[in-house]
Amino acid sequence: MTIKCLFLPLDGSDLAESALPAGLYFAQLFGASIRLFHVIEKNAPDHVHTSRHLTNAGEAEIYLKDTVARYIPAGITVEQHVHSSAARDVARSIVEHAAELQPDLIILCAHGYGGARDWLIGNIAQQVISRGSTPVLLLHPHQPPQPGEVFACRSILLPMDGVPEHERSAALAEEIAVQSGATVHLATVVPTPDTLSGERAATGRLLPVSTAAALDLAEEGAGKYLADQCERLKGMGLNTGAQVLRGDPATELANLARGRKDDMIVLGTHGKAGSSAFWNRSVTARVLGKIDTPALLIPVR
Repeated sequence: MTIKCLFLPLDGSDLAESALPAGLYFAQLFGASIRLFHVIEKNAPDHVHTSRHLTNAGEAEIYLKDTVARYIPAGITVEQHVHSSAARDVARSIVEHAAELQPDLIILCAHGYGGARDWLIGNIAQQVISRGSTPVLLLHPHQPPQPGEVFACRSILLPMDGVPEHERSAALAEEIAVQSGATVHLATVVPTPDTLSGERAATGRLLPVSTAAALDLAEEGAGKYLADQCERLKGMGLNTGAQVLRGDPATELANLARGRKDDMIVLGTHGKAGSSAFWNRSVTARVLGKIDTPALLIPVR
């Protein structure tokens, strides 16, 4: 898997333009093209994130052309597209255009904290992931990009759980690491008896000794599995490290991401269909709500 085309939806706000340094980085890293996209939103407010809202196709086209002139250097292929028919569902419009244009990566920004941030994560990025099949890089900018600001990928946090369909989703992260020379840190989370949920929690209460022993064995197996994965990645010329965590998956991964400050965390998600302990959409959303690390969200079907 490689990146040949990047899709950057922009809402006209300064904060949304924080996607551009990442877009330029991946375009230059892979020799990829960039498609800038704007949706005319139906019944939109006058302002979005303190910036004047773009309310018609003409000013949106001018905005995208100006964005190219300000940010995109010569030598990078870039296209602009404005969805001129007013849309009520921005996420659906992004998914439909991604299905038509077939990009390899969508780059989105989440703005703000609390309710606004949760709304954007839940209703834009998560909907794009759950409805579509294209990986999404979600950024958490605190301010508009500064002149000369650059994005770089020097270290990647890659959670792995040993399930084959999930491991296939790591291919894009590994390709990015190969191209960028980034260090890959592998992690897996084995629950403790008190952090089990659902039927497993009920079983743990009925059979506490057996459950604790089974989880200890799972921790040992996870360590061996990650060691094998490290050897595989080293065979690809990558620098790697690994650790097994114990506890609630979302909490432990978020704490690890905040402590390590990697340039990117990779999270697989089943979207609406997910139900497993780690790759469940709610776990991914909980991790996203606790970190500012750029997150590469990869659909797992």
